[in-house]
Amino acid sequence: MKLKLFDTVEIIPTTPFDFDSTFHKPDHFTSGDNLWQKGIKWQTWNCRGEYLGLKFVNKGTVEKPKLGVNIYSNKKLSKAFVDSLIGEIKYRYNLNLDLADFYRTFNEDKILGPIINKFRGMRPGHPSSLYEYLLIGIVLQNATVRRSVQMFKALLENYGTLLKFDDKELWCFFKPGALQKASEEELRSLKLGYRVRSIKRIDDYFAQGLMDEMVLRKNDRETQRTELLKLYGVGPATVWYLLFDVFHHWDFFNHVSPWEQKIYSKVFFDVDPESPVPVEKILKHFEKFGDYKQLAVHYIWEDLWWKRKNKNIPWLEKQIRI
Repeated sequence: MKLKLFDTVEIIPTTPFDFDSTFHKPDHFTSGDNLWQKGIKWQTWNCRGEYLGLKFVNKGTVEKPKLGVNIYSNKKLSKAFVDSLIGEIKYRYNLNLDLADFYRTFNEDKILGPIINKFRGMRPGHPSSLYEYLLIGIVLQNATVRRSVQMFKALLENYGTLLKFDDKELWCFFKPGALQKASEEELRSLKLGYRVRSIKRIDDYFAQGLMDEMVLRKNDRETQRTELLKLYGVGPATVWYLLFDVFHHWDFFNHVSPWEQKIYSKVFFDVDPESPVPVEKILKHFEKFGDYKQLAVHYIWEDLWWKRKNKNIPWLEKQIRI
């Protein structure tokens, strides 16, 4: 599908704001739906069934931020639609997040302080809807990074839409219900394994309108957690990711996967990842970050992956296996 530039909108995020560390997360392994270079991010976006191409451009500085958003479409979009889209962009990338208290609280922390200084203005951010994130979460279950990327690419390239905009070709996620006509055998042929049943059920669930992300956002954290755990194939690990990335709870940290346990053991305790620190000890260690447990760990985690982007870290490569 070829898209044309429809509109350009400027957004002024709260200060401070760092473009690159907000829009590019080196630990989010790309599967062909986005492209980043310093100061620019191309991202596909399925907005209520409309296939869009977005180009985010850094037009400001950390202390005087300004973000340009070029919107590419194959049809005319109403002002109400564009306004809604911009509101969703602000929400998913936390462009209105006030970081002042977090910075004041941990600016002098031995580990976190220098990272805050390095990534001043970084926001947690993810472009996916709840539906999209759930499917991503399922292909991440019990798999190496390489395997997860293969499965996600298989879904996108078989059921997504290839968009051409701004001289780029990127895959766009499909909308809920796109897999209703796909049999379990067809999906298994994509080497999705046991995850096929979970993927099918979640697609059906959202296609029937049995879960509304916008309504769920208005609920308290415990209600969100309870409702998400009702979904077939969704466990504590996936819910933990969702509550942070999709619902923006900075204090919720009650789960550590075996893979993360190994990495946290090395980063926080300098312990051999193959003889990891007990999960209970890791969770207790994070308690010192209080209401910002997850946000603090996000900063430390992203620092590690940006380091990997610039140099080889042998112990980490063993854990990634991409």
